[in-house]
Amino acid sequence: MTDLPTTADIDLIKRLIPHRYPFLLVDKVRDIVHGVSAVGVKNVTFNEPHFQGHFPSTPIMPGVTIIEAMAQTAAVMVGVSMDMADKNMLVYFMAIDACKFRRKVVPGDVLEMSITVTRGKPGAKVWRFHGVGTVEGEVAAEADFTAMMDLQG
Repeated sequence: MTDLPTTADIDLIKRLIPHRYPFLLVDKVRDIVHGVSAVGVKNVTFNEPHFQGHFPSTPIMPGVTIIEAMAQTAAVMVGVSMDMADKNMLVYFMAIDACKFRRKVVPGDVLEMSITVTRGKPGAKVWRFHGVGTVEGEVAAEADFTAMMDLQG
């Protein structure tokens, strides 16, 4: 059996999930404990398209994109854990619960998203996660979410 990686750079991320610019919201995933947890990293830059309208004079990363970045981190962790690179896996949100926003995320920030599996195991289609997004150790957002992992033909 091949040893599974414990980090995913942007090239591996793109082999695991279908998201692309402007909706690929995670730059790398590190500290992957297969089927258990991972940490995603998003370098927030001013040239991202949502900042043109949210809000032009005071750019703030929309909360929904923070939660989406958490979900993409979770999908990468599951994809790595199940050795799904190049296997055309799609991921669908099923639920978002207990979502709270605690701090603005602005251009120049490095958003770190700690994801923990609360239900699911390699081979399962439906997974549940707890995610916490932080900037410089300060909680920016947290949520529980459920997603379905689906292999396409």
